[in-house]
Amino acid sequence: MSEVVTRSRTPVTEALLEIQAPVADRLDKVVDAMGDILVEDIPLVGSVTQHLLRMRGKMFRPTLTLLSSSVEGTPDPRAVTAAAVVELIHLATLVHDDSVDHSVLRRGLPTVNSIFSHQVAVIMGDFLYLRALSALVGVGDIELMRVLTRVSTELSIGEIRQLTMVDRLGSTEDDYYATIRAKTAALISGACEIGAMLGAPQHRRALAQFGDRLGMAFQIADDIMDYIEDSATTGKPSGLDLKERKVTLPLIGALPRMAPAQRARVDEFFRAQQDPDDASVAEIVQVVVDAGGIDHARQCGERFAAEAELALADLPDSPARAALLESVSYVMDRRA
Repeated sequence: MSEVVTRSRTPVTEALLEIQAPVADRLDKVVDAMGDILVEDIPLVGSVTQHLLRMRGKMFRPTLTLLSSSVEGTPDPRAVTAAAVVELIHLATLVHDDSVDHSVLRRGLPTVNSIFSHQVAVIMGDFLYLRALSALVGVGDIELMRVLTRVSTELSIGEIRQLTMVDRLGSTEDDYYATIRAKTAALISGACEIGAMLGAPQHRRALAQFGDRLGMAFQIADDIMDYIEDSATTGKPSGLDLKERKVTLPLIGALPRMAPAQRARVDEFFRAQQDPDDASVAEIVQVVVDAGGIDHARQCGERFAAEAELALADLPDSPARAALLESVSYVMDRRA
C-alpha cells in the first residue's frame, strides 16, 4: 500500500499526455473514427453530433483500449474502431445521465438536454449506442460484441440501481460498490478487456481485472472531488451529488462517525422537500469532512488502486504497461 500512497504528483494534463504518448498517433485516428461513425444526413443529428464531439473529454477510456492492445507490441488495427466505440458508449451514458438528472453543465459546456431538449437527449443517447454497436458489427468479432453488449446492460442496471434506491441514507458500502461497478467500472474494464482481445489475448483476464479495479478507484476519486473541488476544476457545479441528494462513499463513510447532532442535520437535509441552497450543501460537506468521510473514501480508493497495479504484475515490460501503471496515479491524483 505504501507504494500507492506515496506516488509522485505531476500536473494532470502533463500526466495524461505522458500516458497517451505510446498511442498518441492512433488516438487521433479514434477521433476521426468517431466522426465517421456518427455521420448522418439529418441537420439536427449533425448539430448534436458536433456539440458532442466538442464535449468529448480526455479520451481516457479509448486510451486504455489502445494501451491494452499494445502491451505485447503488436496491436490489431481494429483496436482503433473498438476504442471509438468505447468512447461513443461513454458519451451515450453521459447524455442519458444528464437528461435523467436535468443537468445543465458537463465538462464546462452546456449539456445536450439544456441546449436542445430532454427528448432530443434521450433519442441521441440511443443513437450513439446503436451507431457504436453497428460499428462494432463491422469489426466482425462476435466476442467483442458480447463484451460490450454485456457492458451496456450493466450500465443500464447501474442507473436503475441508483434510481430505485429508496432508503438512500441506509445505503451500505456494498450497495455503493455494486452501483459504481455497474455505472463506471464495467465500461473501463470492458475497454481494457477488448483492447487485450485485439493485441494481447493471453492477458485478457488480467487487463479486465485491472480495468475493474481502476474503474472503482476512478469513481471513488470522482465522488471525493464532488465534495472538495470547485466547478472550475470538475467542469460541473460543485456539490452536485448532494444537491441531487445522491449518497456516495464520502457520506456513507462519514455517517457512522457523526455526532448525534450532525446526523440529525443530515437527516433533515435529506428529508427536505425543497431544493437545497448552496449554504446548506456547504454545511453538509463540512459535516462529512469533519466526520472523516473524505479520508475514509480516499483510503478505499487507494485500496482499489493498489489492486489495479497488482493486476498488471505479470504483464511484460513495455511502454504500454508503464502507461497503464501511470494511469492509476492519474486516476487518484487528477485535479482537472
